[in-house]
Amino acid sequence: MDITSLRVFAAAYLAVVALPGPSVTALIARVLARGLPGTGFYIVGIIAGALTWFTVAATGLAAIATAFAPLFVAIRYAGAAYLLYLAWKFWTAPARTMDAADASPDGRCRLFVTGLAMHLGNPKAIVFFLALLPNVVPLEKLTLLGFAELAMVIAVVVTGVLTGYAFAAARARRLFTSPRASKLINRGGAAVMAGTAAAMAAR
Repeated sequence: MDITSLRVFAAAYLAVVALPGPSVTALIARVLARGLPGTGFYIVGIIAGALTWFTVAATGLAAIATAFAPLFVAIRYAGAAYLLYLAWKFWTAPARTMDAADASPDGRCRLFVTGLAMHLGNPKAIVFFLALLPNVVPLEKLTLLGFAELAMVIAVVVTGVLTGYAFAAARARRLFTSPRASKLINRGGAAVMAGTAAAMAAR
């Protein structure tokens, strides 16, 4: 693809990803409650979800995706249910110092699947890739090289934006070191996750 088209796509996608949605909110809440460990696997899951929707749009499978809309609704509800489960875990977690809280209780595979499910069921991602993307990129003229270039842009944008949010949340987290602060952050994160789950389920 020509550099102008790549820049237009990158700018449009950056604007969409940078706008906080369910994936970003859940990431921030988790980092505040548990620190940075494991965050990379969550981000990779989101990238996989974004590339899945991009592939659907780029290969002309949007009509098939529409036909399987109930499946993606189910994925969205599953993601919301898992967020509620995490909210309950964080709310009931015992008070402890931040150093102790840095030990992530979530497995790598679970974090990856969480990110993937969150993005596959994210209405913002669905609207961008299936409705807005064709207006930004001439998909009917997309070559294999162009597909690879756009996929790389997606991976770089998602990684950059979410890593920035994660480190900002981790920096804010360092301001609170006592067990009492840990408990308050856990419960605040739980409330945010529960609200995000409710928003996902209601869309």
